[in-house]
Amino acid sequence: MTSGKRAGSTRASVWLAAEPAPKRKAEPAERKQGEGQEPKPGALDRRRIVEATVRLLDADGLAKFSMRRLADELDVTAMSVYWYVDSKDDLLEFALDQVSGEMVVPDPAAGAADWRDQLRALAVEYRNMLVAHPWVPVLLGRYLNIGPRSMAFSDAILAVMRRSGVPKEGLTGALSAVFQFVYGFSAVEGQFRERCRGTGLTEDEYYRQVVASVSERPDFAEQHSEALAMSKDLTEMTLAEARERDFDFALDTVIAGIEVMRDRAGAVRDRAAAGRS
Repeated sequence: MTSGKRAGSTRASVWLAAEPAPKRKAEPAERKQGEGQEPKPGALDRRRIVEATVRLLDADGLAKFSMRRLADELDVTAMSVYWYVDSKDDLLEFALDQVSGEMVVPDPAAGAADWRDQLRALAVEYRNMLVAHPWVPVLLGRYLNIGPRSMAFSDAILAVMRRSGVPKEGLTGALSAVFQFVYGFSAVEGQFRERCRGTGLTEDEYYRQVVASVSERPDFAEQHSEALAMSKDLTEMTLAEARERDFDFALDTVIAGIEVMRDRAGAVRDRAAAGRS
């Protein structure tokens, strides 16, 4: 969960608004003139608007998203949308929380479950969501992200981490180690996939072309032989396989590090207690 306040905004988040409900209830969707269709009462609501927003963001990206494009997608006038959301920023916050609901969280009552397994599962859910929606990483640095779905995920993370035995002063650091790693890994993964999609090539085709082009440059090959050797090694498997291998290893390394730091903090406490006795 990221914190921050939008520049020039009079409130920190749409979720802190005094009245989050739409300005009117069951208002008919205002269809464009010339269609010859009667408006249907209740055809437009916030849920439908947010779902369409997510579809457009997934298809076209954040840079191309606009309220006019959204209105075209919904087949309504642009002003119709503003009956249900005050601004584009508010709508993006709603979209951010909408996709956060895709992440499956563990049962907090499952106290016998291994916290490491649950933490891994949460990290995988977070990664899958970020990769499926490449526009999300940008918004996480722009909005508070305190919607109900986002907070349910945050609460689950905290519940799992508290069971790890990490002292309270280390909780945020441990969480940052895991989820900032996942954020960075997934943001790069998502952007690379978008780049490949734009070229019309598969990830493996694109990567092999890049490696071949670099290999043809003697100056680069000589100065960066280690990097080139590693890049060539990756062509011996699919990028998807390499990515899964690297993600799993890195995540296990982070979790192992959390255990080491937890035990170190416990040893310090024990020595301090022994010194007082």
